[in-house]
Amino acid sequence: MIRVAVIGFGTVGSNFARVLHEKRKMLKDRYGLECELVAVSDINRGAVYDPEGLDIAELLRLVKESNKIDGYKGGVKGMDSIRTVREANADVVVEAAWTNLETGEPGLTHIKEALRAKRHVITSNKGPIALAYPELKRLADENGVQIRFECTVMSGTPTIMLGMDGLAGHIVNGFRGILNGTTNYILTNMEKGGAYADILKEAQKLGYAEVEPSGDVEGLDAVGKTVILANSIMGAKLRVADVEREGITKIAPKDIEAAKKQGKRIKLIAHAWRDGAKVKAKVSPELVELTDPLASVTGTTNALTFDTDGLGPVTIIGKGAGGIETGHGILSDLLAIHRSM
Repeated sequence: MIRVAVIGFGTVGSNFARVLHEKRKMLKDRYGLECELVAVSDINRGAVYDPEGLDIAELLRLVKESNKIDGYKGGVKGMDSIRTVREANADVVVEAAWTNLETGEPGLTHIKEALRAKRHVITSNKGPIALAYPELKRLADENGVQIRFECTVMSGTPTIMLGMDGLAGHIVNGFRGILNGTTNYILTNMEKGGAYADILKEAQKLGYAEVEPSGDVEGLDAVGKTVILANSIMGAKLRVADVEREGITKIAPKDIEAAKKQGKRIKLIAHAWRDGAKVKAKVSPELVELTDPLASVTGTTNALTFDTDGLGPVTIIGKGAGGIETGHGILSDLLAIHRSM
């Protein structure tokens, strides 16, 4: 039996719980995974801990009806995130707090506390992994536990697993990819004749873009993912500030038309490559040949091409966002930990 605590019960945390609940029988029958959710702590929705296991269906019902879990009957209420990490009898801590690419907090502290308590960690939070992966990996190794972060890049599409496990034995010389669905949606629709400002408003209305969209359109989100990929798969030591960055806000309809006339498309490309002993990276709009697999990736879809020594280019395409998709990404990490245990 694996006991799980979830820190952050918003879209990601609650959808992971939903996936765990709905697939409970399949997980046991197919993989031998028996799992109990023992603790949830969310700064807005409340906290509850029961060492014998929580009723996930009841938690989800409470969230749907009141957006709170304070009304849960039974268990210990009110434990903050740090107490939950330290005191809950969890084998695995799922860290699904909000992303902060400046300090990594509060997720960075959550993860460090969990690793020091000898708990495996799964996180969907880009901030701590982009800012402190080498330190966190060392801390995990010192305490005999794992830190896994599949859904920090391309949500539930198995990009990290492909690079670290599927391509094991290969040298990854670099990668190029579309790692932000918001900007790809905007560029796709600009190519159809829409204006940047109008498409951005539509993307915000559909939930593809935040009310304050600069993290996406200025390329910072893609930079964080680039650092994660380069450091974890290529063994780089990049910082967020090391990545050259240009967003899409200066792209005008005339630029889109000029690309069309050349038989190309403009995409916001995350790119990392080896330069001698160093790894360099940038995120910027690029003209992409129509024969390039990345050119056919439209809407909110993401894609990544690894440049390997043994197979040449290897491309993976899939959804890069979504609550259920991210919930499945966390589940894939949980199954990997289960296999190792």
